[in-house]
Order: sequence, then C-alpha cells, then structure tokens
Amino acid sequence: MINADKIVAVVNPDAAPIKRMVQSSKGTMSLIDATQGRKTKAVIVTEDDHLVLSALQTETIARRVSGIYDRVSDTYDTEGKDDSHE
Repeated sequence: MINADKIVAVVNPDAAPIKRMVQSSKGTMSLIDATQGRKTKAVIVTEDDHLVLSALQTETIARRVSGIYDRVSDTYDTEGKDDSHE
C-alpha cells in the first residue's frame, strides 16, 4: 500500500524519461517492483523520490486514489451535521 498523500504522479512507463528514471533507480532502495511478475503498466512517483512499478493501469490507480479523496471529503462534509433538527 502507498499513502495516497505521498503520490506526486502516476505515469505511463513507456515514456522515455520515465524509462530512464526506472533504469537509473534499478538496484537501489528507491525502486519498488509491485508488479508480481506481470507487465508494468504504470509508474507511481512519490514525494520522497521512490518509484513504484505497478501492473495496474494509470487510469485505474487515478480512479482509486480519487475515490479515497471523495470518501474522505464526504466524511468531512457530513461530520457535525445534525439532521434531527430539520
């Protein structure tokens, strides 16, 4: 699991600059391979310059992260409201 607050970008691994970033990170502690042997479909860049290789598509990750923020904002929107006095 990745803390959604720490995600800077979710990018396509086929872009040349991303390929160079992944290659330069190989063999270091800043590259995390979370593909479980499957094809890399997205690279997650974190605040602390870690790269996470993912088998999920960029759109799927973006939707899931967006869903987390939607649920959190819904929680804050409903807290403190008392519907019994309407």
